[in-house]
Amino acid sequence: MQKEVVIIGSGIAGMSCAIYLIRAGIKPLIIEKDVPGGQLHKANSIENYPGFDKISGPDLAFNIYNQVKKLDVEYLFDEVVDIKKEKNIIIKTRKEQIETKYLVIATGRAPRKLNLEHEEELIGKGISYCALCDGNLYKNKDVVVIGGGNSAILDAIYLASICHKVTIIHRRNNLRAETKLTLDLEKYDNVDIIYNNQVTDYIIENGKLAKVKLKDNTTINADGVFIAIGYEPIANMLKLDSDNNYIIVDSKMHTSIDNVYAIGDAIKKDIYQLITASNEGVICAVDIINKTKNL
Repeated sequence: MQKEVVIIGSGIAGMSCAIYLIRAGIKPLIIEKDVPGGQLHKANSIENYPGFDKISGPDLAFNIYNQVKKLDVEYLFDEVVDIKKEKNIIIKTRKEQIETKYLVIATGRAPRKLNLEHEEELIGKGISYCALCDGNLYKNKDVVVIGGGNSAILDAIYLASICHKVTIIHRRNNLRAETKLTLDLEKYDNVDIIYNNQVTDYIIENGKLAKVKLKDNTTINADGVFIAIGYEPIANMLKLDSDNNYIIVDSKMHTSIDNVYAIGDAIKKDIYQLITASNEGVICAVDIINKTKNL
């Protein structure tokens, strides 16, 4: 299979790039191994994206995906297993081999783990990285949220509306979330915050998660634990120049390999927001358009 442009990942960056490319007459192929929208599906409420006073992440993802599909952008729902740069770029998925002149990496980031004993075996059985996805499993139960940034506080607010009790555990002495979010959190009287502490162990009783043990040796009841301590970039198959695994790009989203671009949360930058990811997709698309039209 040959394609002029391949975009790996269909979060807001990848889909924004595709919209601009196809409107310029360049039909890209998007490769996505999960659902379109990426991290948007983990956001219960978005209140800082222009044009929407308030919208859920899944709704915004669905709106953008519908726009992309109406423009007849081609999708391949598959997982990339290898990428090589020869004369052109060769992408191998589990089902296909694709050759392309331009590659856009929009693979985003994955949730960072605590990497404690029993963590892997408890994923989906007491441990989650997505409150919106799994919160209803813990309705009227006691849960723990680990973290102190925007994601953690958004998770805590959502969980507080359906769970019996929410305990936030944060390793620092103050939350890092936006002021508006911390004020919203104060409206709930079933939320406790433990500062300057960390989870060190998961305590299993009768084959399921029952409690967490903290650094100070205290224990907290926990039917579920929601980990929100940030994200890590997904593997860099092409060994592009990077900083802590974040791909280094220039102002036009060029990487260290010709005709390979990177956008969104996969790149090294100062601000990780929906609007900046969308902007990077547009910058990338415009550069590819200019190259193909020799502008």
